[in-house]
Amino acid sequence: MDTSHLGLLAISDTGFVFDPRTGHSYTVNSTGLTLLRGLKQGLTLPQIRDSLGATHDCSYDVSTDLGTFIKTLENYQLLGNSGQG
Repeated sequence: MDTSHLGLLAISDTGFVFDPRTGHSYTVNSTGLTLLRGLKQGLTLPQIRDSLGATHDCSYDVSTDLGTFIKTLENYQLLGNSGQG
């Protein structure tokens, strides 16, 4: 997974995301915000999953939801797929 483009994104504390490369803007909830910030910091998906469990009231394994969110980021060309995963 190529996260290099995430460094260009402007992400507000309220979940507003602006992509200066395309001019597109998005909104994410607090879970998406945690995921994006973790990816920008270079955290692995297991580290982000653990962070979500610690900061959000998650009574189930969020791995499937994280995978879905990653696919959404790829579809919006906010993440590149390096052929892994």
